[in-house]
Amino acid sequence: MVSLESLHVRRAVLIYNPVARGLARRQDSLQRTIGALARQDIKAELVSTTGPGSASAQVKRAIEGGCDLVLAAGGDGTVNEVANGMLHSGVPLAILPGGTANVLAREMGMSTHPDRVASQLRTMKTRSIAVGNIKLGGSAPRSFLCMAGAGLDADVVSRLNLDLKAAAGKLAYYLSGFSQVLRYLPEFEVIVDGASYPASFALISRVRNYGGDLEIARGASLLRDDFEVVLFRGTLAVRYLPYLVAVALKQVHKMSGCTVMRSKTVTCKSSPQHSILVQVDGELAGNLPLTTEAVPNALKLLVPAEYERREVSRSALQVCA
Repeated sequence: MVSLESLHVRRAVLIYNPVARGLARRQDSLQRTIGALARQDIKAELVSTTGPGSASAQVKRAIEGGCDLVLAAGGDGTVNEVANGMLHSGVPLAILPGGTANVLAREMGMSTHPDRVASQLRTMKTRSIAVGNIKLGGSAPRSFLCMAGAGLDADVVSRLNLDLKAAAGKLAYYLSGFSQVLRYLPEFEVIVDGASYPASFALISRVRNYGGDLEIARGASLLRDDFEVVLFRGTLAVRYLPYLVAVALKQVHKMSGCTVMRSKTVTCKSSPQHSILVQVDGELAGNLPLTTEAVPNALKLLVPAEYERREVSRSALQVCA
């Protein structure tokens, strides 16, 4: 664990999503960010993503070309793509939030203004963190930093009005969710450490923050090497209204129909009668079945010093308890 201050950054690249909501709504945000970096003697090459999936290949080329610091400006989907292109490279990643929910930035207590985050980079710490490696059906494996969700929340993402998301941000997710309150929800089988559980929503999380406003997996941490797994039962969407209240009150672990546990591997089996959707870091990813494993020391991430202190202290308290 070292601070960025102790690293001599020779070549940095800033990969940004030009259509990310936070960047598009603040037209001068990117230039202010570049200025904040320059004041810390960090000169970053600007690289714009060219479409879905492009960031992974772009960051790989930058690292092959000698880049020793990567900055990702955009939402959690953009950060996911960038991270997937630099796993096990040893090159640190800095998050500059510019999306809708900015789950990863909020998890670490960072400002949602990328220029403000950029102005504090030299004070941050470099930590090697685990990522979730996930395989859906016959597709190639990919990784996630925040979470994977199967069932209800992925269905909400699939029905999201993208124009409304661009205009209203997180409100679009809530409207999509509440519009489905009378829907039937198929249950599927989740296997954790050899035990089988039924669920209509399975959250496999590396973070406590969910959607930028709520905490569901309250025992999760980026500094741990496992997942917090939260399973919800119920075949009617209306059953989730009490769950939502429990989440808001931070009492979800006490709810009947909800199971909370930790594990390094999780399997979700497909349903023979229904197609069950999966979201990864807030983006629709495919369908069950899925298998996922926590891979330690897969990514070097710049984290605020205060976040690191808080998580280390929290972990020590849990051990003592």
